[in-house]
Amino acid sequence: MDPWRILSRYRGVTLPLTTPDSEKALAEAKAGLVMGPRLADALAMPVHWYYDREAMRRDYGVVREFLAPKNPHPDSILWRSSYVALNERGDILHEQTRFWGVRNVHYHQFLQAGENTLNLKLGNVLLRSLEACDGYDLDDYLERYVAFMLTPGMHRDTYVEEYHRHFFTCHARGWKPRRCGGNDIHIGGLAHVGVLCSHFSGDEKAALAALKRHVGFSHSEEVVEAAVAMTRMIFEVLRGGDLREAILKHGTRWISQRKVADWSREPDEVVIGHRLSPACYIRDAFAGSLYLAWKYADDFEKAAMANANLGGDNCHRGAVIGALIRPPVVSSFGELVD
Repeated sequence: MDPWRILSRYRGVTLPLTTPDSEKALAEAKAGLVMGPRLADALAMPVHWYYDREAMRRDYGVVREFLAPKNPHPDSILWRSSYVALNERGDILHEQTRFWGVRNVHYHQFLQAGENTLNLKLGNVLLRSLEACDGYDLDDYLERYVAFMLTPGMHRDTYVEEYHRHFFTCHARGWKPRRCGGNDIHIGGLAHVGVLCSHFSGDEKAALAALKRHVGFSHSEEVVEAAVAMTRMIFEVLRGGDLREAILKHGTRWISQRKVADWSREPDEVVIGHRLSPACYIRDAFAGSLYLAWKYADDFEKAAMANANLGGDNCHRGAVIGALIRPPVVSSFGELVD
């Protein structure tokens, strides 16, 4: 399945996102904030958390289209992860439980080509909550989140991140949902920034308030700071600003003019692999996302492909990159697997 077929009739088009009287431009920008992360995540999904790039090339070649994941996954450390549901209020693995503790199991083994990973699918849950409440309501989102996660068949992902496991361990103990938040330090906490910025595209203050509440519920202060910086970058672009300038202006904790100048003289595999870790911890993962968004700011396709083929936590880097650059399309999401 070719993700660029979605973009082909728009390739080379630059959206006029800046004119306040352009309803079409705003609609395209809002759609892109949701669509971009989904496309980049789905493209990266089969090679998610590959660290041995030779093995990745052997198994998949150069990733240019939506592909289905394969077993075995030589870099999978799912066998080192553990989660035991205390009771039915914590049963979020369902039929996937038997694969935990098993070596070389692909994290997303049952997903189809073009299907999104769990955190991006939860973005759809958030979208429905935002629409139903005409704004952000943590209690409504948590009610929908709990129902989604506890209902067998709502997703086919084998892996669930630590913050989900923490939440449902607390939930299984009988805690109220609002008390089940956590302090996760991974870039997966930024998966919903695009969705929230899309909904609040006309009100940066409201977007920031919702982001702080949503991300801060389950993730650390450093992840919240990254979400705030990312939101400010997005709104700079919505107001007509240049993406590269916005990244350097609001991303000073993670990136600088000197760094991007130095890094741009090196292959991406060196920058994300030697200069920065390709893993999921927020400090390097967000810096890597910003660097790729800066380097490929004018070309969503190149950005998404470069990110996917670097492995590591490319799905969640893709969620950041896809929200910052965004594909220049207005499209239904029918090209992706729901």
